[in-house]
Amino acid sequence: MLSVRNLVKTYRTGDRALDDVSFDVPAGQVVGLIGPSGAGKSTLIRCVNRLVEPSSGSIHLGELDVTGLSSGALRKARRRIGMIFQEYALVERLSVMENVLSGRLGYVPFWRSFLRRYPPADVAQAFALLDRVGLGEQADKRADALSGGQRQRVGIARALEQDPELLLVDEPTASLDPKTSRQIMRLIVEVCAERQLPAIINIHDVVLARRFTERLIGLRAGKVVFDGPPDALDEAVLTTIYGDEDWTTIEDPSAADDAHADASDDGEPDHPPDPVTTPA
Repeated sequence: MLSVRNLVKTYRTGDRALDDVSFDVPAGQVVGLIGPSGAGKSTLIRCVNRLVEPSSGSIHLGELDVTGLSSGALRKARRRIGMIFQEYALVERLSVMENVLSGRLGYVPFWRSFLRRYPPADVAQAFALLDRVGLGEQADKRADALSGGQRQRVGIARALEQDPELLLVDEPTASLDPKTSRQIMRLIVEVCAERQLPAIINIHDVVLARRFTERLIGLRAGKVVFDGPPDALDEAVLTTIYGDEDWTTIEDPSAADDAHADASDDGEPDHPPDPVTTPA
């Protein structure tokens, strides 16, 4: 379980990005983190693994107090927290397999990673994960030869290669077309259910968030202004989170035709169009 208590982040400018944020995420629960730009969503994600240092408050992963760790202990703790990035964060000149195996860098000696001589068990797990994310036949392909959806699948496999206890996902669909976005969200939710992984997904697309997550946390100006199930996200709540807007036209996620959503993307390197999102 992840437990966040009274988390505050104030920058040197005096701007308060997070203001007394508290919540728990139990095993297996996928939480969508929504809110307007500048609400503190990315800051919150990065405070959890201390890529951004909180000003005060506490973050516990199980019994481990993440906020109280020294730099050496923090490096070990980060092995327990998988991260999936908006821009994939792959080494494009390396193969798909090498990118997935980089998820073991926190576990193996430097010489093994330098010589690319990972333990057989790590390699076997990487192959299994590539099969799971639908890229079993792409192991030897260079990362820069993949489509956007395929790159994000590599990022998912790499995070899972860590054997994490928590998954942090930062805008996983921002660079993807609507169909591929649905595929990626579905994959994340499925692997979390399979592994009983708690996850926090920072996502701008409210329609996707309502469709695929079981709980939503809404941030505005660094404060939690909503914490509840997706079906409670009515016009009044959306206005509280985002401000005045005509929310009557927001798509009902249950009304979307899902019949062909499991089809794989075409595998061609792409420059996808801007995703369809709700007004902020």
